[in-house]
Amino acid sequence: MINGSSFRNALISGANNIISHKSEINALNIFPVPDGDTGTNMSMTIEAAVNAYEGVTSQSISENAAVAASAMLKGARGNSGVILSLLFRGMANGLKDKDEADGKDLVSALHVGVEMAYKAVMNPTEGTILTVARMALDAGRAAAEAEDDAVIVFGAVCAAAHDALDKTPEMLPVLKKAGVVDAGGKGLCMIFDGMLSLLRDGVMTEAVIRDEEESTGIQAQIDASGEFFRNAAAEFDSVINYTYCTEFIIGKADDLAEDPQQLRKYLESIGDCVVVAEDEDIIKVHVHTENPGLAMEEALTFGQLLTVKVENMKEQHRKAAEKNEKEKAAAEAAMKKKAELQKAEPEEEVGFVAVASGIGLEGVFRDLGCSHIVSGGQSMNPSTEDIYQAVMATPAKTVFVLPNNKNIILAAEQVLPLVDDREVIIIPTKTIPQGLVAMLSYAPDSTPELNREYMTAAMGNVDTGMVTYAARNSEFGMTKIKEGDIIALNNGKLTVKEKDPVKAVVKLAKEMITKDTSYVSLIFGNGITEAQASSAVDAIHAKTGGSVDISLIDGGQPIYYFILSVE
Repeated sequence: MINGSSFRNALISGANNIISHKSEINALNIFPVPDGDTGTNMSMTIEAAVNAYEGVTSQSISENAAVAASAMLKGARGNSGVILSLLFRGMANGLKDKDEADGKDLVSALHVGVEMAYKAVMNPTEGTILTVARMALDAGRAAAEAEDDAVIVFGAVCAAAHDALDKTPEMLPVLKKAGVVDAGGKGLCMIFDGMLSLLRDGVMTEAVIRDEEESTGIQAQIDASGEFFRNAAAEFDSVINYTYCTEFIIGKADDLAEDPQQLRKYLESIGDCVVVAEDEDIIKVHVHTENPGLAMEEALTFGQLLTVKVENMKEQHRKAAEKNEKEKAAAEAAMKKKAELQKAEPEEEVGFVAVASGIGLEGVFRDLGCSHIVSGGQSMNPSTEDIYQAVMATPAKTVFVLPNNKNIILAAEQVLPLVDDREVIIIPTKTIPQGLVAMLSYAPDSTPELNREYMTAAMGNVDTGMVTYAARNSEFGMTKIKEGDIIALNNGKLTVKEKDPVKAVVKLAKEMITKDTSYVSLIFGNGITEAQASSAVDAIHAKTGGSVDISLIDGGQPIYYFILSVE
């Protein structure tokens, strides 16, 4: 029999085990886009249960399972975290009013959890964590028929989970092609292994956090880049010797006799970071200097100037540092506001909550009527508790929630059973453009149900393009992706690989804009200057013949250099 204390310690052991393996699980994600990695999301979800156990002394398995289920539901992050929380929530329901559990009780409880997890996913895909849980349940049932010992039955569950995990590549061709197993299924196996270690062997698995693995995580990259820009303004003058980044292309004169490398020598006398490259017809030049005019005057002795670009690097860095300070202040204010969120009585008719990241995007959603913005998005999936608090702080009888990310929708839906004093309507927006279009489609004079229809229908009228960087090496079709490559996605499908984000978004826009397109919004984020964003708009206009209006928005979002909304 398993009592409450054993269950509690087993769950803590399982949490420690997935924490130790979360980087390994994260590495199984096969799509190169930075995302809310599976190992991290599942670890944070089960850690919520561990934290909730502080001070719990009950020996009842029912009470201990209920504490874990409640905490995991509120702390669930990402689809994998929500599914994990539902498995344990169902188990808690199945163990209700029991002080101890035998093998049959354990299997019966797991059956409730698996059913609950499957029902929560609109189109369950085989070869995922759901499959691993279901096949583990089937083996547990067979074991419970022969042996009522809870530990022996759970051992059979764990063994079958690993067998199922090994089969996931045969069920999902994309896993087989990448040569990996399902990340969510792997995470569940790690949790089950840690639990079995405590139940069968009496050994509490210890959490091992590898510093070198933590330092390479997506969030660490974001934090490091932010710190770099914050320090850049103070150190810039001592690092950069010249103010103007000057680039131009020279069309060679027909009678040119002088060696273009003489131009290099001259430019090195008035600047640094000199690059002079040539072919039969042109000379391409890059130089940092205090005197762009002198550089161009000398260039004219070699031929005609075909293109010229001069940028004030100190001014760019000043603006970047200023922007980062504003974002830092906004982030601190958001954290403070989150800490101060209090329940508001539902006095108004309608309110809105949106998930977004970036000072500009947050401002846009506020301007459209959102009472609260939950900070989060790609790689930063908010928990169910985060969304719940924002809903309860919105003083409205009906609260519309826009997750704006496919990996957040399931977490948002778990808010519904937690709220009983107001109606909550989840609009299943998968992208920021879908969220913006949904907000613009809200009709104040219509009922909440009609607005649910209007806003959901509007989502289908917008296409979303995104430009980001590859977080890992990967391969799609004949295209090999290297970590750090600039990649562009057309409605989630990787279609462009480039070395420059501006070139990538121009190619993406040309691919997405059709004769039926009526409106385009280009949202630029961290790492992109206003000058770069404006040049992208000009290039898109040139590629499309200027037939479509393009609005430019400084979103300030992390991860994505550009987000393209095409209606």
